[in-house]
Amino acid sequence: MSPNAAQTTPATRSAQLFERAKKVMPGGVSRNTVLWSAVPPYVAHGQGCRVTDIDGVTRIDFANNVASLIHGHAYPPVTQAVAAQLSRGTAFMMATEQEVLHAEHMCSRSQGFDRIRFVNSGTEAVMAALKAARAFTGRPKIAKVEGAYHGAYDYVETSQGSTPKDWGSVDHPSRVPLVHGAPQSTMEEVVVIPFDDIDRSIALLNEHKADLACVVLDLLPHRVGLKPASPAFVNAIREWTARHGALLVLDEVITFRTEVGGAQQRYGIHGDLTALGKMIGGGFPVGALAGKAQFMEVLNPAAPKLLFPLSGTFSANPVTMTAGRVAMEHFDAKAAARLNALGDRVRHGIEQAIARTGACASVTGGGSMFRVHMKAQVPSNYREAYTTPEEGKRLKLMLEHLFAEGFLMVGTCTGMLSTPMTETEIDALVAAMESGFRRLAKA
Repeated sequence: MSPNAAQTTPATRSAQLFERAKKVMPGGVSRNTVLWSAVPPYVAHGQGCRVTDIDGVTRIDFANNVASLIHGHAYPPVTQAVAAQLSRGTAFMMATEQEVLHAEHMCSRSQGFDRIRFVNSGTEAVMAALKAARAFTGRPKIAKVEGAYHGAYDYVETSQGSTPKDWGSVDHPSRVPLVHGAPQSTMEEVVVIPFDDIDRSIALLNEHKADLACVVLDLLPHRVGLKPASPAFVNAIREWTARHGALLVLDEVITFRTEVGGAQQRYGIHGDLTALGKMIGGGFPVGALAGKAQFMEVLNPAAPKLLFPLSGTFSANPVTMTAGRVAMEHFDAKAAARLNALGDRVRHGIEQAIARTGACASVTGGGSMFRVHMKAQVPSNYREAYTTPEEGKRLKLMLEHLFAEGFLMVGTCTGMLSTPMTETEIDALVAAMESGFRRLAKA
């Protein structure tokens, strides 16, 4: 069946299943990210870089469960190792060797990782990082970049979804709640800084230097526009935190795929603490907090005074630890370099498609990630990347076009590559993008 057939069929199996889902779940889903189309396609199975839905339509998957599947779907080394572990048990009120093996491997990937503690999601990892920073410094406040996504934790949700109506002055960005009813007292403990703006950011940090436990920074923030932070900005924040006794927390939940040691490897720095997740679980729920021994010591239950107790029923379960270790062992320097080269190819290809069609669009990204904006100029921060209603309409048309042509993307028209991909899949996407730009011009 062709991708177009699934969209024109009045009563697909996915549509029927969605009607059932709406009766038992708010909006019919547990994750809003799957609901970017009127009817979410329901997956039957995935293999490599392709997924087939329950209506028999196969698409090339450039979403990869929002960057969590570095080897695509049903990667044989992972599935075989997990199957073997399943026969031995899935979770215990005891430690397992698999946790130690994965911890050893992860710490070997970065000189900034003396110690690591596993949790169950990227949100938990960021939450643990902020609590660890507070425990180490004794200070209450945290600073974050305007528009940056760091998971579902009240503090870091501040100004995640601000709009021109409420984001305030660029010199003093407003603290805008994401969730209705969020306590104002929570947001008062957050300093919001503009992305890649050294002077304004340092000025804002200086206003709260005695109270700041940490600055949390994503070096390639998706929601901010997926534009790499400038080395000057990163170094300025690194130097400020060191000078004022605050910790630098790097959110590498998504960006750790950039290099063997994460995006921070490219900048020649290490976070005091690093939040990890997604790909390090090999397709299973995971999160981790890694960092230098002196900062991680606040988590040590054998310390004379435990400053930060942390437990989790499924943290470091042997299934996730097995899958994650195998997946990461197979994502070595050679694999990362190959995937980054494909990332360069897709970004360059889309740039050429934009030039050939004269489309009002641009592309950002780095490593094995890319994002298409319906803007002529590459946005440099959250406010410039903010999607206007007109841009949103064009973006939706492009996503629908790509979906009909057999490509699955993240709802912001963002793509994350996986190791099963080759130049064939990259060039096919670029061709579909170009035809999409031409359709938009006619529309």
